[in-house]
Amino acid sequence: MAAISASMVKELRERTGLGMLECKSALRETDGDIELAIENLRKSSGMKAAKKASRVAADGAVATKVAEDGSYGIVLEVNSETDFVARDDNFKGFVDAVATKVFETKETDIAKLMEGELEAAREALVQKIGENISVRRAAVVEAPEGGLVGAYVHGGRIGVLSVLTGGNDEVAKDVAMHTAAANPRVALPADMPEAELQKEKEIIMAQPDMEGKPEEIKEKMAMGRVKKFLAENSLVEQAFVKDPAQTVGAYVKANGGEVVSFTRFEVGEGIEKIEEDFAEEVRKQAGLA
Repeated sequence: MAAISASMVKELRERTGLGMLECKSALRETDGDIELAIENLRKSSGMKAAKKASRVAADGAVATKVAEDGSYGIVLEVNSETDFVARDDNFKGFVDAVATKVFETKETDIAKLMEGELEAAREALVQKIGENISVRRAAVVEAPEGGLVGAYVHGGRIGVLSVLTGGNDEVAKDVAMHTAAANPRVALPADMPEAELQKEKEIIMAQPDMEGKPEEIKEKMAMGRVKKFLAENSLVEQAFVKDPAQTVGAYVKANGGEVVSFTRFEVGEGIEKIEEDFAEEVRKQAGLA
């Protein structure tokens, strides 16, 4: 059995809001698998979805560019080791240069994109700043005929491209801004993967308040909660951040458009940032640990 560390318990507590003993017990049952422990805790306690792991982060910047006619847009992520470098003008200039090349060439293969001058510029910047800098990913999004792409960047760390049919630039930007803030899983309920819906239903059916109820009642309750889950996680069904009295879909429709899709980049999502314990490192080097 894997050792259950204090940091694992701490992460599970932060993500679930549950007590230390409950979290430790859940981790023991899953041999240290935090994601499985969360799933089991959701089943046993009726807990809502857990927060994302606070360790999943990295520094850097996200940038967007959209054609004047709204026909296409690009979103790009460039990583640095620290937020300090991400705010450096030299780093920002490099990000802008890469974004311009993506915009002009529509190249999203990072190896091809960085060939030649851009890679030389990256290497020179690494030498100058003293941190590793990497171009992580890029996406090009095309608007359908008669549609448009909108963009919004929040704090240089979250970038969104929204795609609408109809509407206008302001509406498209509003949808992108909402997406940056609310982080929906999908644009439309129909876009939600069936596997995710089935997993959510399984978790709901295993929750304590379902126990002892007739199957048809359980099924009806589960379908209602699945419908709520879809509404909470589908862009068009979410309450619009600028006017919670209406959904995003209703706002766009009132302005002559419909939501097609979105692309959202957040700095460091999916990257596990190694957190150094410098005091512990000093103790080890001094032979005190």
